[in-house]
Amino acid sequence: MKTIEWIGDSTGYLRLLDQTALPVETKFLDCNTAKDLFDAIRRLSVRGAPAIGVSAAYGVLLGLRDIKQDDRKLFDTTFFEVSDYLAESRPTAVNLFWALDRLKKLVQNESALSALQMRDRLLEEARAIDAEDREMCAAIGRFGAELIPQNAGVLTHCNTGALATAGDGTALSVIFAAHQQGKNIHVYADETRPLLQGARLTAWELMQRNIPSTLICDSMAGWVMKQRNVQVVITGSDRIASNGDAANKIGTYALSVLAKAHGIPFYVAAPSSTFDFKIASGEEIPIEQRDSKEITIGFGKQTAPDGVNTYNPAFDIAPAENITALITERGIIQPVTKENIAALLQN
Repeated sequence: MKTIEWIGDSTGYLRLLDQTALPVETKFLDCNTAKDLFDAIRRLSVRGAPAIGVSAAYGVLLGLRDIKQDDRKLFDTTFFEVSDYLAESRPTAVNLFWALDRLKKLVQNESALSALQMRDRLLEEARAIDAEDREMCAAIGRFGAELIPQNAGVLTHCNTGALATAGDGTALSVIFAAHQQGKNIHVYADETRPLLQGARLTAWELMQRNIPSTLICDSMAGWVMKQRNVQVVITGSDRIASNGDAANKIGTYALSVLAKAHGIPFYVAAPSSTFDFKIASGEEIPIEQRDSKEITIGFGKQTAPDGVNTYNPAFDIAPAENITALITERGIIQPVTKENIAALLQN
C-alpha cells in the first residue's frame, strides 16, 4: 500500500496512510489544505524525514489549489507563504527544507510561466521528488546489503521503512535487501519510546514481509548486544552534518555508544538529501522538543503523576566517530570523515 499518494491533477489532494492508527487499524487520511498536512506532520500521521519531504512537496500544491486567476504575482506570494508555513511543521528533518527549497528555486527559475502553468509544473516536480525517493531507497538497500553478514542479528531503532519514505525505506531497505538475498538475518527492533514507532510500525513492516524478528524494549539493547545476539546496528537519520554527525530518533546516541563498546559496527542509512552541508557538526542541528503528554499520558493512559517535570526531545545526535559507515544512494562512506562525505556527495 502507498504511504503517500497524490490524487488528481494539480488541483487534487494528498492521501496519506495514517500511521497513528497502526498497527491495529489501516486508515487513510485525505489532506485538502496546507493546514491539513501541517497538522498531519505535527501529530506524526506522516513521519520519517524522506516521507515528510515528499509530502511537503505535494503539500505546497494544497495551498495553491484555490487560485483561479492567472496572476503570477499573487501565485508567487501565496507559494512562498505556504512554503514557509509548512517549513515550520518540524525543525529537525532536513528533507523537509530540501524539498521546499527545490520548489522555491523552480518557481524563481520559471518566471516566464503563467500561474496555472507553474502550478502544473510544481506537480511535475513533486512527482519527480516522489519517484527519486523510491529510486534512492532501492539504491541504499543494494549498497547497504553488502555490509550485512550471513546469519547476522541486526538491531534497528524507530521506523525507517516504507512508512517513512516513498519507497522501501532507508535502514529497513538495507534489511529488506539482505533478507531478499537469503542472508538468513534476524532483526531486533527497539520499541522506540515514547511513541513506539518500532513496536507499532517497524514490527508491523517486518511481519508484513515475513522477516524473522524480535521486538525488544529500548533498555534491553545493551544486554542483547552483550549476549552476542547482534552483529550489526543500523538506523536512519533525519539530518546529517557535513562532518557526519547524524541526528535521529531519541535513543540513537545511546545505541551508537553501546555498539562501540561492544565492538559492533554501527551504520546510518540516509539519502543525500538528508545531508546538511550548511552546518559543520551536530551541535548546530536543532532538536525538536515534543509535548510532555507523549511521556505522561502516552496513548491515552496516564503513567506519571500530575505535574511531573518532563524532558522530551524527539531526536539526539550520534557522533561521527561512533558511526562505522554512512550508507547513501551513491555509495558507502567509510570511514566517516568530512572529506570522504564531500568527495562522494559534493562532486
